[in-house]
Amino acid sequence: MSKRALIVIDVQKGFSEHDVAGERNNPECEQNVAKLISAFRASNQPIVFVKHNSKSPTSVLRPDQPGNDFKDVITGTPDLLVTKTVNSAFYGDPDLHSWLIANSIGSVAICGIQTNMCCETTARMAGNLGLDTWFVLDATHTFAKSANGVKISADELARATAVNLSGEFAEVLSTQEALNKLAAIV
Repeated sequence: MSKRALIVIDVQKGFSEHDVAGERNNPECEQNVAKLISAFRASNQPIVFVKHNSKSPTSVLRPDQPGNDFKDVITGTPDLLVTKTVNSAFYGDPDLHSWLIANSIGSVAICGIQTNMCCETTARMAGNLGLDTWFVLDATHTFAKSANGVKISADELARATAVNLSGEFAEVLSTQEALNKLAAIV
């Protein structure tokens, strides 16, 4: 079996300030992320944690702020810790793509926060780089977004991400589907 790296994106405490009923979707996200971490560890598959280090002086995600810390479901030591200041984990430090190549990893599974932002951007890039990509939709969450007088719910944004990624960039799976596929290949 070739290795598949679990990429856990931005599961940081600062996002909890936006956990408002009706604004955030998928309350099971963190529980599903924990299940994936546990299964990938048990299968001896590599795990990458990604942390957003905001450059904004008022962001709760800036370094040395409590909101920059990982949520409690992010446990253990990853095989790689990537820090980034933009949406894609592939534009972080150290270079994720180089690490994957150096470790003969051609497949990834993506989960984390936010579905339609950093998770989707990373999945699009993974697909474009030729990686076999699983996007574990129910192990991500997002928030409602307003722009130009239009508000789109978090659930609608997540559904749009699933449609955008499916087949073109990634295979969109549930946590249980990803766990079943992982168990079948190890």
